[in-house]
Amino acid sequence: MSAALAALRAALAGEPGLLGELARSAAPDGPEPGEAGPPGQGGPAQLASRGPRADGRREGYELLLELIVEGSLLHYGQPRVICPADPDLGLLLGDQLYALGLRRLAELGDLEAVGELADVISLISQAALAGERELIDDIWQAGAAAVGWGGDLAYEQAKRLARAGRAEAGEALRASARRRMDGAPSGGDDARSRSWR
Repeated sequence: MSAALAALRAALAGEPGLLGELARSAAPDGPEPGEAGPPGQGGPAQLASRGPRADGRREGYELLLELIVEGSLLHYGQPRVICPADPDLGLLLGDQLYALGLRRLAELGDLEAVGELADVISLISQAALAGERELIDDIWQAGAAAVGWGGDLAYEQAKRLARAGRAEAGEALRASARRRMDGAPSGGDDARSRSWR
C-alpha cells in the first residue's frame, strides 16, 4: 500500500462507526492511487499538494483530497480503502467522505478551494451520469490544479463548457491545468492516466 493510501486508511480507521470499521478491515496491500499528469507523480491529491497554495500544509491537503477521491470512487469507480458490500451503503459513505474532506479543507481556512472541490464533485457527478469517463480525469486534473495553484478565467470557462456538455470541455480543462502548473507537460492525452476511477 502506498504512503498516501496508508495515511488515508489510518485517518479513516480513527473515525467512529462503519467508516472506521471498514478502514480497519481494509487489505493492507490495496491498489495504488491513480496518476494525474506524468507517470509517477501520483493522483489528484498529490498533484494539488504540490501547488504553492498548499505550502506548509502539504500533508493536510493530500489527505483531505484523498478523502474526497475515495468518496468519488465509492460513487463512480472502484474504491481503494472503503469497500462496503452494499452499493447503496457505499453511496452514503461516499457522501460522508466528501463531507470529511471538505470539513478538513474549511478548517484550513481555504474557502476558495472548498468551492473548487464542490465544483469538482458536481462536475464529476454530471460526467459520470453522461457516461463521460475520460472527462472525469480531466475534471480531477484541472480541479487539483485549481486547489494547488488557484483558478483563473480559463478554468472558469472550461468548467462552463463541462457543465454545458460541450465536446471541447476536456481539452479546455487540460489546457487550463497545464497553464497553471510549472513544469506541466504541454502534450495531450499521453500526459495523463485514467487510473483514479
